Order: sequence, then C-alpha cells, then structure tokens
Amino acid sequence: MTPYQHGGDITAFARLCGCETSEVIDLSSNINFVKPHIEVDFNALSIAPYPDYRTLYGTIASYYDVRVEEMELFNGGSSAIFALLRHLRHALSHCTIYSPAYLEYKKAARCFGYEITHIDRLTRMDERVRERSLVVFVNPSTPDGHFYEIEPLLQMWQSQRCTVLVDESFIEFTLYASVSELLGDYPNLYILKSMTKFFGAAGIRIGTLISHARNIEALKVTEPMWKLSAFDSAYIAAALKDHSFKARSDAANKQSREYLSTILTQSPLIKHHYPTTANYILAELESITAGQFQQKLLPHRVMVRNCENFDALGASHVRIAVKSMDDLTHFEEALHA
Repeated sequence: MTPYQHGGDITAFARLCGCETSEVIDLSSNINFVKPHIEVDFNALSIAPYPDYRTLYGTIASYYDVRVEEMELFNGGSSAIFALLRHLRHALSHCTIYSPAYLEYKKAARCFGYEITHIDRLTRMDERVRERSLVVFVNPSTPDGHFYEIEPLLQMWQSQRCTVLVDESFIEFTLYASVSELLGDYPNLYILKSMTKFFGAAGIRIGTLISHARNIEALKVTEPMWKLSAFDSAYIAAALKDHSFKARSDAANKQSREYLSTILTQSPLIKHHYPTTANYILAELESITAGQFQQKLLPHRVMVRNCENFDALGASHVRIAVKSMDDLTHFEEALHA
C-alpha cells in the first residue's frame, strides 16, 4: 500500500477482478448506502453565471445550527483540511494527531512543515499534548467508529493553549450532539463536517469548517472566491430538503450494522471487531493478513479496506463498511466460500 492510500478505488479493483464497476461489492468506502431523495433537473441547471453561494450558506448554517459567519465551505473535506493547515502554519509549528486517523491529516501536516506527534488513542488516551500544538481529533473516530466524550479533552487541550480541529465527518450517523455547542467556551476550536459521507455522494465535493467568526474571517482572506460548482450546490441544497432522510438512514444503517457485527462475530477469520457508532467496523483478523483477506474476497468481487497503513494499526486490521443487506449477504457468502 502507499502511505496515504484509502478505500474506494473501485475502478482499479474492477480491473483486477475482470468485471464492471457495477459488479463490485464495495465495502471499502465509508459512504452512506442510503441516498436522499433529490428533485433537481441537472440538465436545466443554469451554469453560465458565476456561482452565488448566499442561499447555500444560509441553508447549511441552519442545518448545523450555527451562524453563517461561523462557517466556510470547501471543495470537500480534504480541501478544508489542507486549507486550514496551510492557514495555521505561520502561527503553529507542531501537530498532534490522535491516531489512527484519516491519513490526509498526516499528509497535510507533512506538506506544510509541521512537526508531527502521534498519540495512540487506542492505548494512550491520557498522554499529555505539547503546548501550543495543533490537535487533530476525529470523532466518531476512523477507522473504528468510536465516539468520545470530548469536553474533558477540550479542557485539557485548552490548558495547553492548543488549537483544536475536531473532525465530525461521521457524527450524522450517530445520535450524539456536535461539539459546535461548545464554540463559545473554546476560542481556538475548529470543527470539520464532510457532507458527502452522510449524504452518500463522494463525487459531490462539499466540506464545511466551523469556528468563531473571527477565525473564519481570517481563514477566508487566502481562500478563492469560487470553490463549489453549481452541481455541488444544487445537489446538497436538494438533499437538505429531504427531511425524512435522517430517519431512513438511521434505521437502515442500524439494521445493516447489527447484521455485519453478527457476521464478523461468527466468522473464524475474525479475531475481534471493535464496537462502532458509525457506518463501518474495524476488525482484527485471526491468522491471516489484510492483504491475504483481500485476496480471498477478490474472486467474489468484494472490496474491503486494508488498514495496515493507519498509524497505530497493523497488517491484520481491516475496515468493512456498513452497506445494504444484500451486499452484506454477499460478503457473508464470500467469507464461507
């Protein structure tokens, strides 16, 4: 694997299988398998004018229960990560990443010259961070989906005069409240939201950073005027109008998550799997490597995420996404083949 490789390269996997991409059972990508009802005629969409984001900003701010001045939109969550770390690099030189975590954080920190410390949150959550560090914490975590009660951590980080980025890209899959409720108490807090995960559209690139208005104002100074296409904006605006989507998604994901957990519990190939609140499960294999596990599933066109390139994990860890009951039945059959 490459150092920053992640799941979801369905085209390359289909070539390996000798099949069409539509035939692949993609359990490597943690994108919601439930889709919102979209009522947009994209053929009729006006794309000649320059985009005007005012309505979109208001809609998204209302959805996250923050003020428009407290948020900035980006061309996806990864773009938001790179923009923020680039923006903060002149004030901060050290980055603490609670690992395992989304690998784009390490990539961005290295690109912008930060000194990096990894804290293994699976075994050393009580480790103290360096003063004036940029702290990165993903909640719910990836690739294991654990949700942390974060306010005690925020208090500790603030006592160390840290700037904090909390990644809540998967919090919509849970019933927990966002840390945005605590913005007033933590002036150096940033929150990342990746709308494409929950709304099941990785090809639609919209990520949101939330912070104090003065932080967002400073961040915008070096941001381009236009970052989102009319198609991105129209899709998300339409998705947010589907007010029954959250309930449908919760019910379907709960059923599939419980089924996947049962599959993993009963499989002799699985040594252990981690409790999760998100739409994926991290599993440790019993006696084979993640690469060997992938090879076993290859003839069945089932794709899972090899987690060996995550910090604090190893060659025996895989992440399996929560998908439809049909897809998981196919996965269960592949395990027993």
